[in-house]
Amino acid sequence: MLFLLITCFTFITFLYKSLSLKPLPLWSSEVRLLSIHFWKDFLILLNPFKKGFLEAGFIHFITSRMSIRRKSFSSRVENVDPNLEMSVLDLPELALDCILERLPPEGLCNMASVCSFLKEKCKSDYLWERHMKEKWGRVIGPAAYREWQWHIASRNDSSFFNQAKQRGFMTYLSQFWPISLVSRSNFSISIKKKHTASVDSVMSWYLALESGKFWFPAQVYNRENGHVGFMLSCYDAELSYDPRTDTFQARYPPHGRRAIAIETGVTWDRLRAPPLDTSPHDLYISDCLTELCPGDHIEIQWRRNKEFPYGWWYGVVGHLETCDGNEIYCRCHDSDIVMLEFNQYTPGSRWRTTTIDRKDHREEGNEADGFYGGIRKLQSNEEISMWRHLWPTDALE
Repeated sequence: MLFLLITCFTFITFLYKSLSLKPLPLWSSEVRLLSIHFWKDFLILLNPFKKGFLEAGFIHFITSRMSIRRKSFSSRVENVDPNLEMSVLDLPELALDCILERLPPEGLCNMASVCSFLKEKCKSDYLWERHMKEKWGRVIGPAAYREWQWHIASRNDSSFFNQAKQRGFMTYLSQFWPISLVSRSNFSISIKKKHTASVDSVMSWYLALESGKFWFPAQVYNRENGHVGFMLSCYDAELSYDPRTDTFQARYPPHGRRAIAIETGVTWDRLRAPPLDTSPHDLYISDCLTELCPGDHIEIQWRRNKEFPYGWWYGVVGHLETCDGNEIYCRCHDSDIVMLEFNQYTPGSRWRTTTIDRKDHREEGNEADGFYGGIRKLQSNEEISMWRHLWPTDALE
């Protein structure tokens, strides 16, 4: 039996070497793979006769050849070009839109500089409206939008004037230069204009706000760094954003003999969009007087004198002096007189309370105590909690 095994081993070795020197047909890979199973079965048959060095040498030879054949076959199957890469432009349009929707403003600006196709995509108002609402929605109102439209109109007028001047200059140059040179210069100018961002796009508005170059109207709580004379008030101002400190610079309009007041370092939590589209110099016509009841939270216009702009001051509706405050017997809501309380002031202060006429309320007051204007009732808990957040630690006198 040992002689038979040695003879078979010699014959198989000779046959393998002789076949490896000749070119094999295309189906040789499959045949070699089938031979793997053959050698496994053959080894099982030889299992009772394996002895010493024969077992080690023969099995090592067969298994090593099997692993070499397996590796060579897998390398041919996985013949993929590693330099082949997929571009983001190869994605379906819906997938590309989903990616762009998740990019921050900085990412959209970077993506817009890749190519003209992505530039048009990244300038879409649909993408920038979400960023505008998330960051600027709480401080931007209709007044700021009108200011932006006026800003665009002024830029368009200036650009039209410059184009008219340039067109006249080109007409003058055409008398001396060839027409082709003049038209070529006009073509290069039109190409530059084509690749600039649209002035009236949401992207342009967002970037103008971020740069701090655009001043927009809004309202500031506790103006002039919380000066005691403006506690629990909200005044109109023009604001400019400072991206380095993430704060604002406020510019309050002049009033009386006072010049423009400027305040720096105004934080986001002290800003709001004007809740009413009313000029700070106009009296607001109240529409809530008939429904005011004790306990209602209100804002009322107040100004020092006729030359000052109005500011909005926080207060609550209180009980009349003839009422003991018992809710069961209270008839304050039936009276024509409404009691307003400003509890941030100490009892006995001249600023603590005031009364208005429910049926015929106009601007009321005098030069000593100031003038009270229109009233708006606070409907949302968010507005009420904002005023409570600004409540002074010490009572005012």
